[in-house]
Amino acid sequence: MMNELQVPGGAAGWRQHHAAQQPRYPDPQALADAAADLRTRPPLVFAGEVDSLREKMVLASQGRAFVLMGGDCAESFHDNTAVNIRLKLQTILQMAAVLTYGASTPVVKIGRMAGQYAKPRSSDTETRDGVTLPSYRGDSVNDHAFTAEARIPDPQRMVDAYLRAGTTLNLIRSFTMGGYADLREVHSWNRGFTANPAYKRFESFAEEIDRAMRFMEAAGVDFEALRQVDFYAAHEALLLEYEDAMTREDSRSGRLYDTSAHFLWVGERTRGADDAHVALLAGVHNPVGVKIGPTTTRDELLSLIDHLNPDGDPGRLSLITRMGADRIRDVLPPLVEIVRADGRPVTWITDPMHGNTITSENGYKTRRFDTIMDEVRGFFEVHRALGTVPAGIHVELTGDDVTEVLGGGEHIDEAGLARRYETLVDPRLNHQQSLEMAFEVAEMLRG
Repeated sequence: MMNELQVPGGAAGWRQHHAAQQPRYPDPQALADAAADLRTRPPLVFAGEVDSLREKMVLASQGRAFVLMGGDCAESFHDNTAVNIRLKLQTILQMAAVLTYGASTPVVKIGRMAGQYAKPRSSDTETRDGVTLPSYRGDSVNDHAFTAEARIPDPQRMVDAYLRAGTTLNLIRSFTMGGYADLREVHSWNRGFTANPAYKRFESFAEEIDRAMRFMEAAGVDFEALRQVDFYAAHEALLLEYEDAMTREDSRSGRLYDTSAHFLWVGERTRGADDAHVALLAGVHNPVGVKIGPTTTRDELLSLIDHLNPDGDPGRLSLITRMGADRIRDVLPPLVEIVRADGRPVTWITDPMHGNTITSENGYKTRRFDTIMDEVRGFFEVHRALGTVPAGIHVELTGDDVTEVLGGGEHIDEAGLARRYETLVDPRLNHQQSLEMAFEVAEMLRG
């Protein structure tokens, strides 16, 4: 219930730490006013929902569930429409149905949605044709248009992001509780996918699922009870003032929750164990994640666990690996061994996207589908060799037929990238490539 959450003024301990990747707002008073406005607004998610997700993350860490986390690299205000939200949700539901059959376990469905409006950047500025402006940091900070006015960080955009996140969550709840997620409907969408000759190799797998559905119907399974699903929201906890303003106290337990999302993660660029982002997430009860790359050291890894899950609470901490397909089989095993020797539980999730970014000959930032899948295979191989649990995947995807990632069953080539290259930051799997990934991962889950 909304009245179970009170505003304590945030968990401000992070202010004593180094804060990377923060916008340089020209008007400090405007920033203070926007944060004060956010503190008066209702939470976007609730403590009970967050606790439910945390319990499911425990199951995933034990191999009794599988995490599917997917959505836009960076959400945009312009594309925050009912159609786009529905298509992303449909894609994740379709993927989840396939993965559920492959894993024979529940799939925890988490969208990079309703809050993924900010992005870290490798440089504070961007130069085009001799003109240098502040980098685009996501729609909750500034505008993508390359003009001096558009690139000025505006704190009021955080309030706009909050409002759009709220409408997105409302629509998702309507879809997932109102019958749109009916398993029979989702299965019929997937049959349409495998009818495409480009995906004929998945036809026998789809026929197995079809027989299972007919068996369930003949056995009298109550499909009406399967018309609703739990769906959770996640984003990178990048804008510290926003996350602080959305941190509330649960009056039942006295715990602090970041009510901007059910699950928050810290990125590779902001994961310093003694830095502000880790300090902020250390103070909230949400399940949290950390992106770790191939240069992560033993001391860094153990220090992150010390800060984010010192007591070893199951379901609290996920390690989201982004190694690169060419390195994962070499650099991941020692890290897994370190965590296993430490003994505190984590949920291992693979991000096969960020370590495999390339630039095409015609200048597009892109990835190759085969390389992405090779990193996923490497992730499974490492965990199975060590007897640990590959608990989930974290991917950038869209429900649209964009052309941003090379390859896949319909074979997008370099010339094809120009047809519908629409991302504001990083390339995403399109709808067909996302489903192709789901079928391939389902086969890995069957082992």
